[in-house]
Order: sequence, then structure tokens, then C-alpha cells
Amino acid sequence: MARLIALNKPFDVLSQFTDKGTEGTKRATLSDFVKVPAVYPAGRLDRDSEGLLLLTDDGQLQAKISNPKNKMAKTYLAQVEGEISDAAIDHLRRGVELKDGLTRPAKARRVAEPKMLWERTPPVRYRKSVPDSWLELTISEGKNRQVRRMTAHVGFPTLRLIRVAIGPWTIAGLKNGEWRDLDPNDLK
Repeated sequence: MARLIALNKPFDVLSQFTDKGTEGTKRATLSDFVKVPAVYPAGRLDRDSEGLLLLTDDGQLQAKISNPKNKMAKTYLAQVEGEISDAAIDHLRRGVELKDGLTRPAKARRVAEPKMLWERTPPVRYRKSVPDSWLELTISEGKNRQVRRMTAHVGFPTLRLIRVAIGPWTIAGLKNGEWRDLDPNDLK
């Protein structure tokens, strides 16, 4: 049976098991958190993003999860600079024209600061003169840095981005840096 793992990936961790960066610098990788042989990420999560990353040893399952043709929903919590407006939320819901094309319509709504937040190192920069707000955004595609580019396009740059769900799987109950096994049959 295929193995499927949910990792709550911390900020500043590469979504790969080895660091092929510049010589002499050691960046944190998945191998610092998951000591399971022969599993690989199903999709990516940028180094400056946090939250749910799925790992599997099954190539077909990996393709089902990560291939944009399958339109698997991914839900994010985004802390944005400024009090996000209804007009901006409506724009996200209709789709945003980025340099690489129009995004699919997203599910978007303003939310309160999540209670499940963990400390981030380094912390998000705060400016007393500029408020921030939180947004829940669900997309069904995976353009490079898509959520960040979408929120910036509508005038509210992302300060912190946490993926909380992919399809039926969530980070509920996982502390930052923790992982657990999942049932791959939940996809059926």
C-alpha cells in the first residue's frame, strides 16, 4: 500500500530532501524533519511559505495530487498587508490576470487571525502605521507563487502564507515541523 505523509512544513525550509545551494551554506530541508526513506513531495511549497506538504512513495498518487490537470483544491491562510477590501476579495473570486495568464476563480473570504498559529522564526515584520488582515483562499491550480502574486495584484501583498489543506487532507492537529501518516484512500 502507498505511504502518504502530511508534514506541517516550517518557514525557511526547502521542499526537497537535499540542498543543492551554494557551497558552505546549509539550508534546512525536509530531511531535517522527516526521517522516512523513499518518500518524495507531491507538489511544492516555497521556502518562505508554511503548512501542509504531502509526501508519498507512490508515483501515481504523487501525480494525482500535484498535476494541475487534476485541479485538486489547495486552501491557504494569507496574512496580507492592509485591511483587505470587499472589492479585492471579489476580484480574487473572479480570477486575476497575471503575467502567465488568468487564474481560475478562487474561493476567497476574510477571516479572523487563526487560533492555530505558531510562532514563526523570524517573525513577520509589523508596521504600526499599516494594519494587516487575514484571508482564506482556495485555488485549484498551482502557478509559481500564485497566491502571493494574486494578493499583490489586488493591492494586498502577502506577509505570511500557510497552506492548511490539499484536497481532503489538512494540517489540523499537526504542530509546526510535525508529520503524520495519512490514508491515501481518502482521495477516492
